[in-house]
Amino acid sequence: MARRTTPPPPEDFEEHILDTDIQQEMESSFLEYAYSVIYSRALPDARDGLKPVQRRILYTMNDMGLRPDRGHVKSARVVGEVMGRLHPHGDGAIYDAMVRMAQPWSMRLPFIDGHGNFGSPDDSPAAMRYTEARMAPAAVAMTASIDEDTVDFRPNYDSRELEPSVLPAAIPNLVVNGTTGIAVGMATNCAPHNLVEVVQALRHLVKDPRATLDDLMRYVPGPDLPTGGKIVGLDGIRDAYETGRGVFKMRASARIENVTARRKGIVVTELPYGVGTEKVIERIKTLVQAKKLQGISDMKDLTDREHGLRLVIEVKNGFVPEALLEQLYRLTPMEDSFGINNVALVDGQPRTLGLKEMLEVFLDHRYDVVRRRSRHRRGKAADRLHLVEGLLVAILDIDEVIQLIRSSDNAEQARERLMEVFELTEPQATYILEMQLRRLTRFSRIELEKEQSELQRTIEELDAILGDDALLRTVVSDELAEVAKTYGTPRRTVLLESAGAPVSSAVPLEVADDPCFVYLSSSGLLARTATDEPPGQGGGRANHDVVVSAVRATARGDVGGLTSTGRLVRIGVLELPQLPGTANDPHLAGGLPVSEILALEPGERLLALCTLAADGPGLALGTRQGVVKRVNPEVLNRDDWEVVRLADGDEVIGAVELTTGAETLCFVTTDAQLLHFGADAVRPQGRSGGGIAGVRLTAGATVLWFGAVDPDAPEGSVVVTASGSSTALPGTEPGAVKVTPFSEYPPKGRATGGVRCHRFLKGEDALVFAWVGTAPARGAADSGAPVELPPATGRRDGSGVPGSQPLAACAGPVAARFGGRPDGSSDGPSDGPSDGPEGAGSAPAGVEG
Repeated sequence: MARRTTPPPPEDFEEHILDTDIQQEMESSFLEYAYSVIYSRALPDARDGLKPVQRRILYTMNDMGLRPDRGHVKSARVVGEVMGRLHPHGDGAIYDAMVRMAQPWSMRLPFIDGHGNFGSPDDSPAAMRYTEARMAPAAVAMTASIDEDTVDFRPNYDSRELEPSVLPAAIPNLVVNGTTGIAVGMATNCAPHNLVEVVQALRHLVKDPRATLDDLMRYVPGPDLPTGGKIVGLDGIRDAYETGRGVFKMRASARIENVTARRKGIVVTELPYGVGTEKVIERIKTLVQAKKLQGISDMKDLTDREHGLRLVIEVKNGFVPEALLEQLYRLTPMEDSFGINNVALVDGQPRTLGLKEMLEVFLDHRYDVVRRRSRHRRGKAADRLHLVEGLLVAILDIDEVIQLIRSSDNAEQARERLMEVFELTEPQATYILEMQLRRLTRFSRIELEKEQSELQRTIEELDAILGDDALLRTVVSDELAEVAKTYGTPRRTVLLESAGAPVSSAVPLEVADDPCFVYLSSSGLLARTATDEPPGQGGGRANHDVVVSAVRATARGDVGGLTSTGRLVRIGVLELPQLPGTANDPHLAGGLPVSEILALEPGERLLALCTLAADGPGLALGTRQGVVKRVNPEVLNRDDWEVVRLADGDEVIGAVELTTGAETLCFVTTDAQLLHFGADAVRPQGRSGGGIAGVRLTAGATVLWFGAVDPDAPEGSVVVTASGSSTALPGTEPGAVKVTPFSEYPPKGRATGGVRCHRFLKGEDALVFAWVGTAPARGAADSGAPVELPPATGRRDGSGVPGSQPLAACAGPVAARFGGRPDGSSDGPSDGPSDGPEGAGSAPAGVEG
């Protein structure tokens, strides 16, 4: 490899070495760099609220004619123009500033109308060769009247062009959009505000320049962030408005919803300013993995363009969503701080400004802009009026003017002769020589006279503005009102004095394992109560709200559910919704359909609920073919278990959890036979047992109802039966209803046929409904409407009273059912209103309507 050698200096070369102190050189170089960063890059001007790069972008786009009514152009074209003409820095810095001005989540009032992928709070934008841009309507207000000598211009970096030192800025951009920047030894961070509120404060300040901060805060109570959310605590805001420095807390907007039928979730719709969903999700994942945050089962980011931000955080069963939300605020960016530091350039010097100072600087700038604009327009109008007056002089003697011009040797001689003969000035004579002949008509004279009067009126109005400060303030105030009307939007951020007492200090994160009741309704709804007090006998009962089974449990415990196929399924109580009613007025309006909890086979029904205690008399069940079985309690501790072996075509028709073992088991068949015997007559069996004979059935008959009756109930028990035709369409049976005291029926031995309980009339051949329970009883039709039952009569007193509509369910007093025996045999009514979402009008456990 060849070595490079330095050529020797020429013979006449003289060496001069200048000694410089390194400390002095570093100080001067660093000071120059600091000045450049402060004044030319990082800090905004307090008048238009723009940094140099932002100002140059808007000025260049205005020069290129990229207005809102024109088409978009490639962003790379705009960046190239700005970089080549005005901004001697890299294209990345220019494009980043341009992208920020186009993002509605970064600026409260965007100045760039972007077309393409301009990023998101979490993602960077596409390259500038892929995106397009043009000026937004608000940017037009920032550059309006810039060509009317309203602002000063200065040379660009190579002194080949001029650029504005500030924009006319009809919008108070520094307050409305805020800004952020880091210079050398100082930084700025201004919060965005609502345009309408800021304009109201400005107009009040125009009217009363001595207004106090409290007066202005009546119009500007606090920042209005582009992403909405909430601001908690206003003390820091007042400090910032007074001194230019302050801190306030931003909080996400979230609500608690039922994200699924079985789970609640926290739905986040707005995040703090500058916080993206990915940042929140990543932080939550880190906390969950570190086991510092519990109770979250899943997170879904459902954000789209149609519905906006939607972050769904699913809460595990057993955790209080309100307490979890408080932990999310405390541990994640869903609550963040914003430090206000209002540093901006005023008269070329960085200053920390309060709210009133920022508004006053902007108003002074607008006064100067309107004054200079008026002066410029007056000069233009006066020049035009001067020319119009010369034209009117020429038109009065147009023939002589034409003759004079024709007789002149050249244009210069014609100009001098016009000035001498008609006493015109040089601009007037030049304008007449350049005028077209078509302007020299009678109609043109009328137009010129009209224009002359309009120009004189315009000059008078502009002179009034220039000569009267009060009128100048009025013009500025009216223009601000028009800006607010054109570009103003409603407030997005909610201001809160304080967050109140933290939920986590009063409510535990996890649901307490308190005693409760679990309900199963005739319409197939499951729910739990918030108390272990049995419900009272309140007002009327609405449709589909008959409780057919209820068991005591705890909020974090489990209960069992027996299905018509003989399966015993474990049900977690926490998965069930809590009843919205009170203990004295329960209802199942918020209940959960059984199909949302259990995976049932086609045709399989949930019949009854039971506890999963390993001791006690166990569970008794009866099948459609007359089989009865008592299940040992030891088999009731599985998640999903068959508790009876059924024959082909058989199914469980009723089930009840025994409490004492002294209950009376009862069968009612479709051929109107009733059999009851003591539960001690049935020997308990294990899981694989198929049961024993319960009732002897005649040919074609099946079991219609099975349950248990408490022989010691003080109110006594009744038997409710309804007859009809087995060949009639469902719901059209003529039917008759009969109510009989249970004591009228003598007990018979197990596996016998029982006794007659209902006599059929003409057209009737079967029972279509049967129920045995504690009196007084109520009925419910297939539609769920209450049905009045006839009074109790003797067993041999006829076939019953004709029913107005077919029965579907029946119930006795609710309090009796919970008197130490909450089983499925005593079906009680629930006294609150409800319309069950599934299985409307279906029969309760052990009942087939």
